Amino acid sequence: MAATVSASAKDKIDPQVIKTALILITGAMAVIFDTTIVSVALHTLAVRLNTSVSTIQWVTTGYLLALGIVVPLSTWGLRRFGGKRVWMLSLAVFLVGSIGSSLAWNVGSLIAWRVVQGVGGGLMLPLLTTLIMQAAGGKSLGRVVTYVALPALLGPILGPLIGGAILTHWDWRFMFWVNVPFCLLGLFLAWRFMADDKPQAAAPRAGLDLLGLALLTPGTVAVLLGLANAGTSAGFGHPDVVAPLAIGVALLAAFTGYALRRAQPLVQVRLLAKRSVGSSAGVLFFTGFSLYGAMLLLPLYYQEVRGVTALTAGIMLVPAGIGAVFSRTVAGNLLDKVGPRIIAVLGFVVVAAATVPFALAGAHTNEWLLALWLVIRGFGLGAVTMPVIMAGYMGLDKQEIPHSSVLTRMAQQIGGSFGTAVLAVILASSVAVHPGNLNGAFQVAFWWSAGFSAVAVLLSLWLPGKPARQPSS
Repeated sequence: MAATVSASAKDKIDPQVIKTALILITGAMAVIFDTTIVSVALHTLAVRLNTSVSTIQWVTTGYLLALGIVVPLSTWGLRRFGGKRVWMLSLAVFLVGSIGSSLAWNVGSLIAWRVVQGVGGGLMLPLLTTLIMQAAGGKSLGRVVTYVALPALLGPILGPLIGGAILTHWDWRFMFWVNVPFCLLGLFLAWRFMADDKPQAAAPRAGLDLLGLALLTPGTVAVLLGLANAGTSAGFGHPDVVAPLAIGVALLAAFTGYALRRAQPLVQVRLLAKRSVGSSAGVLFFTGFSLYGAMLLLPLYYQEVRGVTALTAGIMLVPAGIGAVFSRTVAGNLLDKVGPRIIAVLGFVVVAAATVPFALAGAHTNEWLLALWLVIRGFGLGAVTMPVIMAGYMGLDKQEIPHSSVLTRMAQQIGGSFGTAVLAVILASSVAVHPGNLNGAFQVAFWWSAGFSAVAVLLSLWLPGKPARQPSS
C-alpha cells in the first residue's frame, strides 16, 4: 500500500508546474488565435484595403517571416535575461503589434505591424514549451505536455470561428483586438505570479553568436519565403520560388556545419543526433501536411464547393476541435504509460482514415456525416500533437531543453509552410486539370492529404517508445 501511495504521489504534477503552464498559456492564446483568425480574413482585407490578393498575402507571409527570424534568439535571450523577462517583453511586443494592426491606415502599415507581431510571437512560442518543460523537471511529461498542446488544439478551430463572426458582424479591425485581453491578462499574471528566474551566471559575459545568427536567420527566412511563394505561384518551378529556396538551403547547410564545430552555437544542431529530438523534429515537420494543410483545404472546401459563408465554414470546423479536446484527456493519461510512439502511430492512422471521406464526398454529401468524420479526425490529430511534442524532451537535461524547443518549433513552422504550399499547388493543378469540376479538384487534394498522413504513420515508428521508469529512492 505504501509503495502504491508513493508511486501515485510521485506521478502527480507539481501544482507549481500547473500554475506556470496556465500563466504562459493565457498569453500564448493571443498568438494562436491571431494566426488562425487572420487566415480566414485575407479575402475581406483585400477588398476593404483595395489591394490585390497577392499583396494582402504579405499580411500572413510577413508575420511568418518575422516569426522565423526571432525563434533562434529565444535560447540566447533565456540565458542572458531569464525566462520571465523575455516572456513579458515578447508579450508586450505582440500587444503593441496587435494594437498597431487594428489602427493600420493602409496595406503597407498593416504588413509592418504584422511583422512586429511576428517578432513577439516568434519569441513566445518556443519559450512556452521551454519554460513549462523546465518547470516540470522531466517528470510526468505526458500530462504536462497536454498543457503545452492545448493552444495548438483549440486555436485552429476556434480561431476561424471567431474570425468568421467578426468579419460577418463587425469591422475587420476588431480581429486584432481579440488579442488584447489575452496579452494584458498574460502580462499581469506573469508579473505577479511567475518565478523571477535569474539569467545564467556566464550569460552576461557570453555574447550573441552573430555569425550563427547571420547564417540561420536569413536561411530560415529564405526557405519560408520560397515556400510561401510556391503557394501563391501554384508551383515550385518559378524563379521566385527556386531562388530563395536554394539560397535558404545553402545558408542552413552552412549554419549546420558551423554549429557542429562551435562549442556554444546559437542552436545546438548536434541535439538532432539524439533519437528523441531528431524523431520529434522529423515528425513535426511532416505533421504540417496534416494540420496546416487541412487548415487550407477544409475552409476552402466548405466555402467554394458547398457555398457557405466564412462564419458558417468556421462553425462547420468546430467538430474537429471537439474531437481534439476529447483526445487531450485520453492521450495525456496514456503517454506516461505507453510512450509517444504507439499513440502517434495510431493517431496518424485515424487522421488518414478520417480524411478519406472528404476525398469521396460530393457537393451534397450529408453535412452531419462529414461533421462526424471531423470529430474523428480531430481526435486523431489532437492525439498526435502531444506525443510528438513530448518526444522532443525525453532524456534531456535542463540546459538542452531550450535548444530542443527551437529545433522542434522551426521544424514545425517550416513543415507547416511546406505542407500548405504543397497542397496549394496540388489544389491549383487539380483545378486546372478538372476545369468546371471544383469538387473533383478538392477530392484529389484530400487524397494527397490522406496519403501524407499515411507516410507520417511510418515516420512515427522512429519516435521513442515507453520512457524508462525512474528507480524509486
